[in-house]
Amino acid sequence: MRSSIFLLLLFGASYNVFYGQSTYDNYERYPVFEDCSAIDKSGLRDCFNETLISKILESLNDVNFGVDENYEGEMMVLFEVNGDGIFKVLNIQADYDELRSNVLTAFEELPQIAPATYNGRPTYMQFTMPIKYPLERNLINSNTDIENKQTIAAISNEYDSIETTAYHDNEYTSQLNIPFSHQVYSRFDSEMNKVGTNSHTAGKPFVYSEVNRYYDFAEEKNDLLKDKKSWFGRKFWNEHMVTLQGKDYWFTVDPAADLMLGKETADNEDQNFTYNNTRALIFQGGLGKNLNFYTVFYESQGSFAGYFNRYARSIRPDGGNPAIVPGRGVAAKGRGGDFDYPIAEGYLSFTPSNHFNIQLGHGKQFIGDGYRSLLLSDNASPYPFIKLNTTFWKFKYTNTFMSLRDVRPEVTADGSFRTKYMANHYLSFNVSKRLNLGFFESVIWENENDRGVDLNYLNPVIFYRAIEFSTGSRGGNAIIGLAAKYKFSNSFNAYAQVIIDEFSVDAIRSRNQSYKNKQGAQLGVKYYDAFSVKNLQLQLEFNQVRPYVYSNNEITLNYGHNNQSMAHTWGASFSEYIAIARYERERWYGTGKLIYGKRGFETGGMNEIYYGGSIYGNDENRPADNGNFIGQGNETKTILGNLEVGYLLNPATNLKLYASAMYRNNTTAIDDPVNLEEETLWLNLGFRTDLFNWYFDQ
Repeated sequence: MRSSIFLLLLFGASYNVFYGQSTYDNYERYPVFEDCSAIDKSGLRDCFNETLISKILESLNDVNFGVDENYEGEMMVLFEVNGDGIFKVLNIQADYDELRSNVLTAFEELPQIAPATYNGRPTYMQFTMPIKYPLERNLINSNTDIENKQTIAAISNEYDSIETTAYHDNEYTSQLNIPFSHQVYSRFDSEMNKVGTNSHTAGKPFVYSEVNRYYDFAEEKNDLLKDKKSWFGRKFWNEHMVTLQGKDYWFTVDPAADLMLGKETADNEDQNFTYNNTRALIFQGGLGKNLNFYTVFYESQGSFAGYFNRYARSIRPDGGNPAIVPGRGVAAKGRGGDFDYPIAEGYLSFTPSNHFNIQLGHGKQFIGDGYRSLLLSDNASPYPFIKLNTTFWKFKYTNTFMSLRDVRPEVTADGSFRTKYMANHYLSFNVSKRLNLGFFESVIWENENDRGVDLNYLNPVIFYRAIEFSTGSRGGNAIIGLAAKYKFSNSFNAYAQVIIDEFSVDAIRSRNQSYKNKQGAQLGVKYYDAFSVKNLQLQLEFNQVRPYVYSNNEITLNYGHNNQSMAHTWGASFSEYIAIARYERERWYGTGKLIYGKRGFETGGMNEIYYGGSIYGNDENRPADNGNFIGQGNETKTILGNLEVGYLLNPATNLKLYASAMYRNNTTAIDDPVNLEEETLWLNLGFRTDLFNWYFDQ
């Protein structure tokens, strides 16, 4: 294992060279003769010098130097006391060989002593000592000029002086993100939402140090630890696989997996089993108190239920790859037509002060208190981002800048995907100990006329709608949103979102269902420790989005990335009801979910009649200006029921074993190659490191 962490030790060594030189006296102790063992640390130097000179002179007085008795001179001896407390002469400068020989003999007769220590560890220490002749010229006192070459010794011994300690769960107080999984976040949701807390819960993922004020991760983990003595037992059930911690750095390395084997009853693709085979490696750590990093690489193959596979293939990118696995990324063709989809995520997190946190990475974001988000969701594939969190008083202000891709054939140029950019800001304000309000604004623009990253939109304190007008009506697509949460008690709260893509007072007043009414709404409630059952959490949620929301008459300025919505997974033109129950007891957990929804799919190509269900259409191809309603086009009703029961194998890594069953009933007005009328039951058994959300409720 030492060879596998060689590079990490080099990082630690490069730091301790400078630290050790500047504060050496605080951590070093002189070698100790037996006669000096009762002396305290402050007197060890003087006692060492006096005892050494006394013993050397006593030995030299007993021998005949064999030189001119009128000789006067000085010898210089370079020696060390090694890590075993043994004196070793390195060099003697003298006028006569007889002098060198006699001094060497005198040092060889010195006893073995307690060695010097550095940071509590035995080390060697080098000295230079003059010996004058005649011997009467030497004074036996603490002022004897024995020079300690301690700096040279410390540098020469810096590898052995690198300080490592036991790992102390450093991520729980770090600036790292808590991997966003609804099941994981439910563990501390009630603590974050107690009346009177000044927490801000909409912007996800959370940072560990922020949540640790309300939920003691280390204590909760320790309560779940199993009594395992063997290395394998501790690593599998309780701990990170590899840990390294020094004075001002720490690292963890963990293997991860997402292994799933299942069977669905519809069997509409003639596949015997469904599966997912993900292997991953997670590397995270911290350098100093303000800088943290996280990276994870996934290597995956899989084939899922028929409806999920059909959707993945329907959003395939230009260029020949057969699919995009929803929420993950572009898939190559695997064995037997399965999906092969490697993914990498990671970020740097820097906190220069208590008020600011800056992240640069490749991943996903989420804004909201519900299961879904109409503002910004983790539904799409990972993307590059820069995020700035500013926290002060009762405010938290989040600015996120993202680089997105449009991968459709109609926008691909010269074999490369079209790049577009998104910038949004979200201001969370705790109005009182019970009421929180959120204000959201987002804009999407593309690299048209070589605009690149438009500096107008990088201003973190400006209104994007005004900038959109100033750069041209087709220069960007701005969306605004509102959010609210009210805590009725520690057990009960309600939350809401409103998204406004386009707002026309006249269209709303006329009540004629104009296509210009591009709005959506969310309303939800949460009940913690429901019916006095500890750790039972109930949630009800309603989502509704009108047709043509998130789309734009400029083909690339939609609210999407990699052919997936950046908000709700269903896109637009839908209404949805969700009921969720979660329960935990020690390492066991269970989740039940029921979804009923109505949505409108397109009936043909979006260059023909566009009904507003997909976010990738052009509303200039709408069937009519008025009379547009939710579910128009290919009206489809979907019922989804999901039950999952699992056991948390390792609380340090969120490794779990689970079994799940999903029932899906889909009723369509018109069958098409993707959206079929079907009923299926999908059963799965899985072994998973819970790092992200799978949204199989398509």
